[in-house]
Amino acid sequence: MKLLLTSIFLSLLLFASDSSDKLRVKILETIFSEITIDEKLRVWSDNKNILSEIREHDKFETATSCNSANIIILEYKENLQESCSSKCIFVLKYNLLSDIEHSFGALFWKKGRPNIVILEPRVKSQSIIITKDLEPYLEDKVW
Repeated sequence: MKLLLTSIFLSLLLFASDSSDKLRVKILETIFSEITIDEKLRVWSDNKNILSEIREHDKFETATSCNSANIIILEYKENLQESCSSKCIFVLKYNLLSDIEHSFGALFWKKGRPNIVILEPRVKSQSIIITKDLEPYLEDKVW
């Protein structure tokens, strides 16, 4: 009986994790469709599930490495290569906005809800153009 309950619980956890990535990708795709940089967006992420989901939706071109991308979706600071640290970086944890000075925005969960933060000074310094739809998410600094 314990084995059955454990298997069901683990299955639910895997399903919840997969659903969470799908929701994150939908939100990320919405955000990225509202920004413009100098060239066509090529996305890379250190989260392979997110990268795979973006590739599957075919809204944006994906890159096989951060070196060939111009937008990086970063979940873990240690996965950021030095050669990619000056690219446009969107993080998946709020504290990474402070840790990675070149990151321009974040998508993170707080109290069970997704939150979006886009740092206006960093967007301007990186020549990223955002639409009016993203203006409610603009912040002057990391809190």
